[in-house]
Amino acid sequence: MQGIIVIKCGGSTMDQLPDTFFQAIAKLQAEGKPIVIVHGGGPAINGMLDRVQITPQFVDGLRVTCEDTLRIVEMVLCGSINKALVRRLTAAGAKAWGVSGIDGQTLIAEKTSKPLGWVGEVKKADTSIPLAILSQGYVPVIAPLSVSADGAESFNVNADVAAGVIAAALSVEKLVMVTDVPGILRPQPDGGKSLVQETSAEEIGQMIEEGIITGGMIPKVQSALDALGQGVDQVVICRGTADDLLAVCAGEAAGTTVRMNVNQPQ
Repeated sequence: MQGIIVIKCGGSTMDQLPDTFFQAIAKLQAEGKPIVIVHGGGPAINGMLDRVQITPQFVDGLRVTCEDTLRIVEMVLCGSINKALVRRLTAAGAKAWGVSGIDGQTLIAEKTSKPLGWVGEVKKADTSIPLAILSQGYVPVIAPLSVSADGAESFNVNADVAAGVIAAALSVEKLVMVTDVPGILRPQPDGGKSLVQETSAEEIGQMIEEGIITGGMIPKVQSALDALGQGVDQVVICRGTADDLLAVCAGEAAGTTVRMNVNQPQ
């Protein structure tokens, strides 16, 4: 299937996404544009962990997932968050179908060797389920859970990583990472920040070393680079406004566009 766009919605932006964002997706779907959504849900997970008195832990911006936390992550991501997105898309006039990376072994992973508990490193993405959903005229809404090759174990997966792997497997037109900032921001001498409109893999490495890219933006740009390395033409990091989304999907300037090389043609 040609021209697919994967949109990753961060958990921190979920409650802030306006109705016009979902209406924009409905508009794109009505125009025949194949859209896949991969979502996070960090704040909602933290809220539920607080209710059951489990203290969230993070290493380098990635969630440490014990067995009890994994059960909460599955409940929140596959349940309340996934279905809330499906409801909002439906209310906006889109047709949406919620699944997770566990379904149909869409995301096959191995347990990470890092001290993160039940967190998976994705080894393979099977596109059968997303493509089947797209072929029926629906937007796949995918929760970032993964499963072992034998199906016996499930793992939490960083949503940025999941989106990048799925985008690469689908050979998408572009991967759009929706966040709560306009894109990569560079500090200015006057204390303000300017938007980096276009950048490359090499420049991103430099910006991480210089401390310009920090915290939760690091896994986003690393996932962007992984996706580019696997054949995705471009990754756009932008806000979740309808204007930004429609502009990006139309090939117009919005947010930060990441390519392998800055001189790469549009």
